[in-house]
Amino acid sequence: MTGLSGLRALVTGGASGIGLATARTLSVQGARVAVLDLDPSAVRPPLLGLTADVADDASVRTAVETAAAELAGVDILVNNAGIGAAGTVEDNPDEQWHRVLDVNVLGIVRTTRAALPYLRRSTSAAIVNTCSIAATAGLPQRALYSASKGAVLSLTLAMAADHVREGIRVNCVNPGTADTPWVSRLLDAADDPEAERAALGARQPMGRLVTADEVAAAVAYLASPAAASVTGTALAVDGGMQGLRLRPLRRGSG
Repeated sequence: MTGLSGLRALVTGGASGIGLATARTLSVQGARVAVLDLDPSAVRPPLLGLTADVADDASVRTAVETAAAELAGVDILVNNAGIGAAGTVEDNPDEQWHRVLDVNVLGIVRTTRAALPYLRRSTSAAIVNTCSIAATAGLPQRALYSASKGAVLSLTLAMAADHVREGIRVNCVNPGTADTPWVSRLLDAADDPEAERAALGARQPMGRLVTADEVAAAVAYLASPAAASVTGTALAVDGGMQGLRLRPLRRGSG
């Protein structure tokens, strides 16, 4: 027996990066896991891959219903699907604002709305949203992305209040800059990818990027019965970026 044995989980955006690491971690810990993704072709058994677009309500409802039927219920929902954006408030057109908010915020609304009837029947119901350090720290060139993740943080708290008396816990994880395919694409587009990677690592007090598996471990804890008294919480997995203020290293010091 492991910590999630007998539980049934849905992970959106679970075909790569943090989502795939989370799906695999939940499965290793004993859960039966369905992955909802635009392209689930990379998903392999024992994970169940289902096609879903969180920006389309009918697509989400169909995928959630299929997953619930295949798994015989839903106990855990991980709202991980999201897209990024770079730029200041001057740089992103209205269409991009609508698109990012539609996926990152309304995507959580659509998937949760579809999953709630099943979660209400669970005796160990948990929702975990993937938020970001961008919700709690001012990051340069991330106005749109930060606005979307700030909304995810507030939405998490509101959902936790709305559903606590139904026995459904709602929390979020706030990763720092993680070593994921999306970040790799950003680095590849930089003038000096190696220098940019070093700069991203250096801004986190631990001196390196967060790994997808580290975020997945935090999600698994929040989703598990071990966190039965944890709701309305944002768990930072950011190498100390949110809370630590270190003095600069003196020259010549290690």
